Amino acid sequence: MAEAAWGAYMEKPDDRIASVLRFAAELVAWVTTPWALSTYSWPLAVLAVVVLVGLPTVFSTPGDKTQVIVPVPGAVTILLVLLQLAAATIAAWVVVPGYAAVLVSLLVVTTLVTERRRWRWLLSTARHAAE
Repeated sequence: MAEAAWGAYMEKPDDRIASVLRFAAELVAWVTTPWALSTYSWPLAVLAVVVLVGLPTVFSTPGDKTQVIVPVPGAVTILLVLLQLAAATIAAWVVVPGYAAVLVSLLVVTTLVTERRRWRWLLSTARHAAE
């Protein structure tokens, strides 16, 4: 991986494991957040699905996804991932048994650790997609 400080491109890291963990956490968020909110308001539960699924679909960083609808800086992509991870953790503690919420929390922590290389790349000014 070339250093951005020297003017070379920083290649996108191999993030297959991070992607699998991130997707698993997103699935938890997509299921548990509307579930938790549905006891208060069905429209709020639907809005949660739209936000959690729709925003990352529409807004993405060029080079991070092959199909970019609305390009955004890497920091926005990171914030959207953090939103998903926070939603998964909080909603899990509200609606699932304690042992399952602990497992979700471990999944989220593991995802945070594995995402570090990707996030470093997303924040790089010399970002270059892997060929």
